[in-house]
Amino acid sequence: MSRIGKKTIVLPQGVTAKLSDNNTVTIKGPKGELSQVCHPNMVVEIAESEINVKRPDDVKENRSLHGLTRALLQNMVTGVHEEYKKTLDIVGVGYRVELKGTNLLINIGYSHPIYFMPAEGITFSAPTPTQIVISGIDKQLVGLVAAKIRSIRPPEPYKGKGIKYSDEVIVRKAGKTAGK
Repeated sequence: MSRIGKKTIVLPQGVTAKLSDNNTVTIKGPKGELSQVCHPNMVVEIAESEINVKRPDDVKENRSLHGLTRALLQNMVTGVHEEYKKTLDIVGVGYRVELKGTNLLINIGYSHPIYFMPAEGITFSAPTPTQIVISGIDKQLVGLVAAKIRSIRPPEPYKGKGIKYSDEVIVRKAGKTAGK
């Protein structure tokens, strides 16, 4: 039995779940609403304040889908109850970011500024000129947007300049003069 899949998902106060046809689970909460189409082999049972995911047999595909389905539903419940946040730090002389309406204006050493528009359901904030906070209810979308912003100028290993996650550790390399 999957250790993750067999855990029940407890619905917090103010969060409701609904199962509709073709195995679609819709979760509503104070922050918004998310829906997920689950694999037809997975059996999703919704009680008054908890969700259980069960699998029909121990075929390898069903075993792998069991934990995945439960994790996706748990991420949805957490997202509609409290938003997900990712923080990016900008390191480099003259590198900065500012908020223009809902869009980000990023200056990171290119000859032109970069405007980054948020996806639907994503909000940006820039508490300092060298920090970006990405928030939203969909964990996958928040991570995807953060990865796209980071890919504009990933951190380089010699000076550490670029856009990095706030909890990311950049492994530094010695320059070519260090060998002498």
